[in-house]
Amino acid sequence: MLKKILVTGGSGFIGSNLIKYLLKKKYKVINVDKLSYSSTPDKFKKFTRNKNYKFIKADLLNSKKIYKIFLKNKPKVIFNLAAETHVDRSIDSPLSFIKNNIVASLNLIENIKKCYLKNEIKNLKLIHISTDEVYGNVLEKACDEKKAYEPNSPYAASKASVDHILRSYGVTYNIPLIVVNCCNNYGPYQFPEKFIPTAITNLIKKKSIPIYGDGKNIREWIHVSDYCFALETIMKKGKIGQNYNVGSGFRLTNINLSKMIYAKMSKLFPNFKLNRKIFKKITDRPGHDFRYAINSSKIRKELNWKPKTNPSKGIENTIRWYISNINWLKYCSKKYKGQRLGIK
Repeated sequence: MLKKILVTGGSGFIGSNLIKYLLKKKYKVINVDKLSYSSTPDKFKKFTRNKNYKFIKADLLNSKKIYKIFLKNKPKVIFNLAAETHVDRSIDSPLSFIKNNIVASLNLIENIKKCYLKNEIKNLKLIHISTDEVYGNVLEKACDEKKAYEPNSPYAASKASVDHILRSYGVTYNIPLIVVNCCNNYGPYQFPEKFIPTAITNLIKKKSIPIYGDGKNIREWIHVSDYCFALETIMKKGKIGQNYNVGSGFRLTNINLSKMIYAKMSKLFPNFKLNRKIFKKITDRPGHDFRYAINSSKIRKELNWKPKTNPSKGIENTIRWYISNINWLKYCSKKYKGQRLGIK
């Protein structure tokens, strides 16, 4: 029998890519998603026609429905990706992040606990997707899994809270749980409010790339395909009760990343005649972390994982994907009016 995997938030950016990856690996996948503003409907994804794929529209806040989904489908692994993820939005509306991240994940783990303690689903494993932002500002060396959490935005605080809550359930109720903290992802299906899609779409429109403050903030970037590979590796080899950092070591200032994207688009699509002004600096956001840098030596040494994507090639392929999926961008733009930009 094929291993049955349930992915919450499977219509989001990472979720869409993870499901595509898992289906290629011949897993049976159930996508549970409420379909928020940044979700990509199945009509834009050919891989969802796979006979091993099933979509269920449901909100994690609907506890009874989630419990019924678990009992009916009896997954062996649950990847929890359902979350509000945009820092700017968390600054505008922190209560939404408390509800949709903390309370929703609490409902999820409560239902897993119920199934687990009643022995209604055997050998169930939960892999919770967190973020490097829970570690806060990393001004010196890259942080490993032992670094204390110091979140500096409502988004990061909501993710840190969930990590601690789920960990406590793992310890108290012996629920098989692994927490994964990853650096910034990029690649196909990332909603245009995030930094790299914002840069690409602005340049397509002959606009400059908006950058907070002086643009010297540093982020670590990983192609989403490498992250999906890491998640499968953790699913297969990861130890229950552990945290795993996933990073690439590819770190750039926002200004240098903007210049890289601009140079590649100029070379790939010379007929676009891009705006000569590459970026424009705008007022910095509150509590803006200067640097994220994650030490991923644990997953590399213990689980024998490492990223496969060359960063230069990954950015190039991402640009090509966005240019080739204009209809998807048009769909996103209808939802995007009046929204905050993703300017890291």
